[in-house]
Amino acid sequence: MPRTKGVLLTAAAICCATALTGCSDDDTPSSVSSAASKAASAAESLGREATAAASSLASGLASDLASEASSALASATAEANRKLDEVKGGADVTSDVELGTPGTDGGRATVGVTVTNTADGTKSFVVQVDFTDSAGNRLDTVVVTVRDVAAGKTGKETARSNRDLSGEVKAKVARAVRY
Repeated sequence: MPRTKGVLLTAAAICCATALTGCSDDDTPSSVSSAASKAASAAESLGREATAAASSLASGLASDLASEASSALASATAEANRKLDEVKGGADVTSDVELGTPGTDGGRATVGVTVTNTADGTKSFVVQVDFTDSAGNRLDTVVVTVRDVAAGKTGKETARSNRDLSGEVKAKVARAVRY
């Protein structure tokens, strides 16, 4: 429940208690004090209920978001594996790939990818980049293709996360294939 709604409910409880006190013929200090105490108690009770409702709502939303993020990561990982598995006759060249310092572009994590072609002829590269948090937990995975890199030369691309990532984001080469 939004904070504003909780405040409004509390104010309404106090107003109702005050109005009911005004209808009483007994306006002695003890009756006024009793009514004020009841109003405060009602307001406190409503505040607890509002806090509990807000906590429950937030917990549910957090669970839903975590589930969506997990599903998106599983989908991205499956797609990355599919793309890399499509490459036939390629060589594992993870050591020929360097990543720059991760940054952001409109909320999405980005990192420069540089490949070095150590083969005798022009080759292309497919590189899987995993974006992780500071603890090494994978947040997202993407695949970039660096096409037609001449023998002995380097080629560059930028890997961009599939969705907005927050916090400290790191990047690592998960797989790289030269073909």
